[in-house]
Amino acid sequence: MSRKLEKGHKVMQDINHPMHEQSNPLHHLFDNNKAWVARMLAENPNYFLSLKDQQTPEYLWIGCSDSRVPANQIIGLPPGEVFVHRNIANVIVHSDLNCLSVIQFAVDLLKVKHIMVVGHYGCSGVGAALFERRVGLADNWLRHILDVQDKHRALLEQKPAGEERHRLLIELNAIEQAVNVCGTTVVQDAWARGQSLMVHALVYGVHDGRLRDLGMAVSEPDALTATYARCLEGLVSK
Repeated sequence: MSRKLEKGHKVMQDINHPMHEQSNPLHHLFDNNKAWVARMLAENPNYFLSLKDQQTPEYLWIGCSDSRVPANQIIGLPPGEVFVHRNIANVIVHSDLNCLSVIQFAVDLLKVKHIMVVGHYGCSGVGAALFERRVGLADNWLRHILDVQDKHRALLEQKPAGEERHRLLIELNAIEQAVNVCGTTVVQDAWARGQSLMVHALVYGVHDGRLRDLGMAVSEPDALTATYARCLEGLVSK
């Protein structure tokens, strides 16, 4: 066999054979996956067969990309029960086709009944905006958090600078982003045709594992203004 053919044969061998376990930096993840599959099948032999054809979630979770905030685990639901979209600081922007496409797919095709915008205490994205920490390209994305801060500056300044103000801005951001969800054409059209759909603002405590309701739950456009006002009043009185 010529050297050229030998080289080609070696390349095909490398392609057709998986990386040796010890040289694969992800081998422990594959081991974890095998163990998880075994646990699922031990509990329900038809578990994966029931998932392969269709997902029918009732919930769309729009949360932060933070690795400490896993949607399914937090609310105790298995795969197939929650449709999830995540980005830095759980921001909903009307020019973000990625997020809008997720909302449209969830509402129009999956017929979810609840959209949950979920912030979390200790959010570094909100903190970067609040404490003016430059992070690079993401600063452009976090400009949306600064807009929330500017809108509620008087309320925020009632809190001491530091953690308390950080927590309040996280709550305000979740509420404002829920308002943005309500304003999308997808949600407006769903309500106009009588589809059952409620938009919520929630916040998760990384420090204690608890999910908190911010009092923002809107199921029709006429209720948005009054519900939003009550939410802000609740934050003022805390």
